[in-house]
Amino acid sequence: MIATTQKNRASRFALVLLMGVSLSACGAGERLSNVGQAPGMSPIVNPQTQPDYKPISMPMPAPEVAMQQPNSLWQSNRKSFFKDQRASNIGDILTVVIDINDEADLENKTDRTRSSSENAGLNNLLGYEASLGQILPDAIDNANLVGADADSSHAGSGKIEREEEITMKVAAIITQILPNGNMVIQGNQEVRVNFEKRILNVAGVIRPEDIAIDNSISYEKIAEARIIYGGEGQITDVQQPRYGQQVYDILFPF
Repeated sequence: MIATTQKNRASRFALVLLMGVSLSACGAGERLSNVGQAPGMSPIVNPQTQPDYKPISMPMPAPEVAMQQPNSLWQSNRKSFFKDQRASNIGDILTVVIDINDEADLENKTDRTRSSSENAGLNNLLGYEASLGQILPDAIDNANLVGADADSSHAGSGKIEREEEITMKVAAIITQILPNGNMVIQGNQEVRVNFEKRILNVAGVIRPEDIAIDNSISYEKIAEARIIYGGEGQITDVQQPRYGQQVYDILFPF
């Protein structure tokens, strides 16, 4: 019976080990095939043809109908009289300026103390207090029958300190024009230096009025902004924990 139990435990351990090896082998095989090779660059494709592309739908006001004025060069749906060189149509390119310099410092401290004391005695009871010794042990003091003390204290402190700084520019393409005139933009940039690839992605919703005269827009004027800055390559791999350590950190309960 003991041998059978040990055999079952060994079988389960081997099964778990085999599953872990198979999961890591899926990525390890690809990494082994890329040994000595530089990170590959993603092809330039139409974002709308990608499987994960989803058109943006937001609450929109009632559409405005442009009224044509006879014998007039001005149209009611135009924002300027002369031609504007800033991006305004699907496929136009504009520059997104990212200059993040955020710093936060939060500190909280809490102190709480409470103390209480209760005492009760029976000094006189119609003269019968002297007879209590016949019922209760002699060690009981009538003047100090009940006593209770309680002390409670709590102290807590916390501090959060964060500092982020990112400065860069990236070109983005208008992929969609919403009914109210706002535009959806998306930009991807990849730069490879030796065996390390830097990846920058930006997406969001902008207003045409926020585009500067030099056809650029600052990141804080992008609604629903999604800014991703990362990398791939040998240096990035060294900075990441091994697969076994990551699995251990997830599964280990203590």
